[in-house]
Amino acid sequence: MYYSACMAESRYTFTGVERARELERLRRIEEIADPGSRLLLKASGMGPGWSCLEVGAGAGSIAAWMAERVGPEGEVVAVDLDVGFLAASHLPGVQIVEGDIRQLNLHAARFDVVHARYVLVHNAEHEALLDAMLAALKPGGRLVLEEPDFTAAKGASGAEREAFDRVNQAIVAMFEAGGKDPGLGLRLPAIVTSRGLAIERVENDAPLCQGGHPQAEVMRLSALQLRDPYLATGRISEVDLAGYARFAADPASWGIYYGTVGVVARKPAKTTD
Repeated sequence: MYYSACMAESRYTFTGVERARELERLRRIEEIADPGSRLLLKASGMGPGWSCLEVGAGAGSIAAWMAERVGPEGEVVAVDLDVGFLAASHLPGVQIVEGDIRQLNLHAARFDVVHARYVLVHNAEHEALLDAMLAALKPGGRLVLEEPDFTAAKGASGAEREAFDRVNQAIVAMFEAGGKDPGLGLRLPAIVTSRGLAIERVENDAPLCQGGHPQAEVMRLSALQLRDPYLATGRISEVDLAGYARFAADPASWGIYYGTVGVVARKPAKTTD
């Protein structure tokens, strides 16, 4: 997940944040999202001997799981612009590559499956990133993508519900100000089919979470990391951020923090003349 386009004007949302706190945030995301990612990858048919590409590999939990599933006869390549979190992890059977997927020589049509989770939403040039992923995928291979929908966020109950909703509006505004799509997950199936891929599975999850839930904690940590960009939208104050943090920690509070849409799609096989 810690992936970025290389151009300064389109930086990854979490570029430059505090490292220890960011690793904690990534580990929390793994705790929440890995079960769903594994479900989608299993649905792709991924198994022994497959060649796999993990784009924006974050702290490496899915890349490590892929390596176990494909076995020694398979291949797993984990790409990230910043591989610091990957290098600190024990990832047997995983080839770690640092760089921008659009500029790396990964060999065309090499992989049986390409997976990315919460990568496209954080990059203004998500179409170019998708082009690079598709170029790396074999004909007949599977593209597995998971993207959030931050427009789904809404407070249900709690003393700080109004602050929670205002910060959610600031999150949407921050993405839009950077030329990014905060509701990209909603459009993911249409984006994939517009590229000529056949949808094989779609999952949509927008859980209603109690304060203290791991997803609430992820978003509390995100608010700490992105305090300045949130405030720069002009939509919220420091008081709102403090209220959002209390909402996320209060067991009496309930809210939807974001939705996630997952897609498994098949690249067309080559036609024979």
